[in-house]
Formats: sequence, structure tokens, C-alpha cells
Amino acid sequence: MECLTPRDAAPDSPRHGCGSLSTYPWGMRERTPTGDSIGPGTAFAQSLKRLSPGYFALVMATGIVSVGLHKIGLEAPSLVLLAIAAVSYAVLWILYIWRAVAYRQAMVRDLRGPEAAFAYFTVVAGTDVLAVRLISAGYVGVALPLVLFAAVLWFVIGYVLPWQVFMTRDGRPILARTNGTWFIWPVASQSLAVGMTTILPFAETGRAWIGILAVLSWSVGVALYAGITIVVLLRILHFGITPREFEPPYWVAMGAMAIAVVAGSEIVSMPSTPMVDAARALIAGTVVAFWGFCLWLIPMLVGAGVWRHAVHRIPLVYTPALWSIVFPVGMFAVASITLGRVDRLPLVEVIGNVALIVALVVWAIVFLALLRQVVLVLWRSRARSAPAGS
Repeated sequence: MECLTPRDAAPDSPRHGCGSLSTYPWGMRERTPTGDSIGPGTAFAQSLKRLSPGYFALVMATGIVSVGLHKIGLEAPSLVLLAIAAVSYAVLWILYIWRAVAYRQAMVRDLRGPEAAFAYFTVVAGTDVLAVRLISAGYVGVALPLVLFAAVLWFVIGYVLPWQVFMTRDGRPILARTNGTWFIWPVASQSLAVGMTTILPFAETGRAWIGILAVLSWSVGVALYAGITIVVLLRILHFGITPREFEPPYWVAMGAMAIAVVAGSEIVSMPSTPMVDAARALIAGTVVAFWGFCLWLIPMLVGAGVWRHAVHRIPLVYTPALWSIVFPVGMFAVASITLGRVDRLPLVEVIGNVALIVALVVWAIVFLALLRQVVLVLWRSRARSAPAGS
């Protein structure tokens, strides 16, 4: 990944400094946004310090493909992916906490940097997606606390993190550093709406509050999507975008709208509560339009990928950001299947089934690339720690 120096770019350019979420090749010394380099150490230590704030997209992607497989009756592979999602969730929490303790400054820099901070909303979305799949598998006792935990995270991160980012004053304009990871913010809101609709049948008390929170988080997600779309478009129109800057998280622009379709469809079919009844007609009238917009976005995103990798020959290598492609494709599949069944649109459901096959194939490719990366990290760490001549 190239990193331009201040002599290569103007101070207000989005290419001034290094703010990418991409993984750096082994042996290179990463230059951080503040100019600090990562010192020598094991490959594992370097990888931990550079751990992507958005790695919970792995849980989101794996969980949503598992949900899709469950919806079409492929229970065995769905449970395998559920197990992978659950293990990944636990491991990532260990790694995130480990990084917060061992490399606190790197984590704080991510939390305050507009390039990376919003990727932390994958923690909320990953928690909700995993909980939804656990409920459908019958693990209600585990899933209910996860949804409540995600709700707390959504409120805390949703207020604190944007404040940290917007109050950043480091001499570089925030608009120049917006990117596709900002769309994860509305995804987190919509994921909470899905989680609320899923736990409502199991709630003995507080059903009215669950309905309010479901409609609230869905509404906030839609409003955030509109606002962030305007900001990202302004960034592109004002500063332009290079093939290297068009990274996988821009696919979340489609995934954020797709999860709004899922959340809206689930709210429409929710049992009666005062807030749900008040919003049901409005939400029902929007989800089909949202789904159509998702479908329209897909060729544009595919074309941008061809422009990036085929025309300009940007290498297609594994980075954690690739999970930001898997999740939107899987979410579009689930959105299509859900909408097709709720609104009795068989063609839409067929499109969802096809999209689910694509999502599963893409998931398998990215997961194999992840395993290869993990093996390389462990092997290089072991090689560096081995005594000379052994």
C-alpha cells in the first residue's frame, strides 16, 4: 500500500498521510497517520498492533450467510458457519482487549481518526447478527444478553465515537478523510432493529419499549444513511477518488440499505405494539424502494471493482476489509429472501437465492485467504522467535 508524504499531496487532500485500513505486506514498516513507525517485533505483535478496527465484519459476514442458509433450509452448513462466527466473535474480543492493553495509543488513534473510527461499529452489528442467528438455532438464553449488550454498545459508541471524530483537530479536514466505513454506523443501527424484532416474541415484559427501540433504531439508521451518503458524495466530488482509495468498505453503502430492508420487513411483521402499529404502514411503503436501490447499486460497485483491479491493476490480496464485501452480498441475499416472503414477491426471493450462492462462494474464498494469512503470521512469529541455528 502506497503512503504519500506531505510533499506528495496537499494538506487538505485525502491522500495526505496514510489512513488506509489495508493490511501491509510482511517485512514493511507501517507508517501510521502520525508518522510513527511500527518497530521490530514478531509478526503476531505487528499484526496485533495493526489489527483492523473493522474486523468484526468477519462475524457480520459469516453470521449473515449462516442466516441465509438457515432461511432456505440448509441447516448443516448454516450451523457450521454459526460455529465459525461464534468462535471468531470470542477470539476477536480477546484480540481487541489485548490490543487495547498492549497498544493503547494505536487504538486511541483509530478511535479518533475519521478514516478508521466508524469501523468500530462492526462490534455492534456483529453482536446483533450473531445473536439473531443464535435465536433461530434455539440458543435464546445466550442470544438475549447479546442483543441487550449490543443495545448498550449502540448507545455508548453511537454518541461517544462520533463526538471524538468530529471534534478532532489535527490540522487535516475531516471531509477529506471520509470513506465507506462511515456506512457501518447506519448498519449498526439497523442491526439493532433486527435484534429487537427477533427478541420480542421471547419478552415477557417491556414489549412496548422493544417496539419503540426497534422503530427508533430503524429510523436513525435511515436518517444516518441519507446524511452519510451526502457527506461521502461531497468528499468524492470535491477531492475525487483514486482506484487505490476505492476500498471494499464502499460496498457497505449497499449493505446498509439491504439491512434496512431486512429490519423494515421484520418490523412490519412484528406483533402489535403501539409504536410498531404507528410506523408499520410507513415502513412497509419504503422497504421495496430500498431493495430496488440496493439492486441498482450492485452493478455500479462491481464495475468500480473492475476499474480498480482490472483496469488499474491494484493487486487483489487479502485484507480484513474484504469482509465488507461479503457482508453486503449476504445481507442483500437475506433482504431479498425476507422481502420476497413477507410481501409475496417470488421473483425477489429467487434473486435472493442466487445472491446467497454468490455470497457463500465469496465467503469461502475470503475465509480461505484469512486462514492462509493466519498461518503465515504464526509461522513467521515462530521463525523469528526460534534461536539462531536451530
